[in-house]
Amino acid sequence: MNHVSPAAPGSAAIVEPAAWRDLNPLRKLEQICFPLDVWPIWDMVGVLTFPGVVRLKATWDGEMVGFIAADLRRAENLAWISTLGVLPAYRRQGLATTLLRACEAQLQVPRIRLSVRASNQPALRLYSQLGYKQHSVWSRYYSDGEDALVLEKLL
Repeated sequence: MNHVSPAAPGSAAIVEPAAWRDLNPLRKLEQICFPLDVWPIWDMVGVLTFPGVVRLKATWDGEMVGFIAADLRRAENLAWISTLGVLPAYRRQGLATTLLRACEAQLQVPRIRLSVRASNQPALRLYSQLGYKQHSVWSRYYSDGEDALVLEKLL
């Protein structure tokens, strides 16, 4: 899908599909947004190239400032949001909400799940506002021993 749309009302950001050419900007974004949990490079290559993955980026003046990816799991009748990040200077402007809604709109499944650090209160508030509810806990999921909360949204 080659749909390009403004990110949020009054925003100069644009949401559009991401591709393998976005590898280096995605690496930079992941390192800034998730310093403790940066994906290995092969995971980033995979999320940008594997079929069945919805991948969107938010750009501002040509720079990637946000990214979301979701893995469709048709056999399970659900999708997993594998990552959602917005650079700190562009947060609290509606970009994460816009990316999440744009991604959800492309998922043709009744359930969406994601995992988030138990301490990430801003993300937990955002997901709650958008209809996600706690489904389960992955104990000591992160490398530093922190739990991941698994959230689910029924569409």
